[in-house]
Amino acid sequence: MPDRARQRRTPARYLAPLALLATGAGIYLIVHSTVATHNKPAHAKPDRRSRAGPHVVTHAHSPPVKPKPSSPERFYVVRPGDGLDLIASRTGVSLQTLEALNPGVSSTSLRVGQRLILRR
Repeated sequence: MPDRARQRRTPARYLAPLALLATGAGIYLIVHSTVATHNKPAHAKPDRRSRAGPHVVTHAHSPPVKPKPSSPERFYVVRPGDGLDLIASRTGVSLQTLEALNPGVSSTSLRVGQRLILRR
């Protein structure tokens, strides 16, 4: 009878524990990598796989908004996608001032390359 018991053993008796160990190892690796990426310090370098960091929004029609220049410029050259409100926010000049210094100019009549007066 001991010989019959040995004959009945199938490969599944050995493969089932191995499959259980492999599943446990896979779950551990997934949880460990998730925890490691969420607990990165703020000064850590960004992951090379991410192309544009978190919360970055870019627009194809106009370059990013620049802060106010330290020395005031007198003129502004219109770029593609510009409107008077966008020009006012880029230059720090109010919309009313732009309209007063450039009579007859509106957001619909702007041309790329056109020079607008910002200050007298």
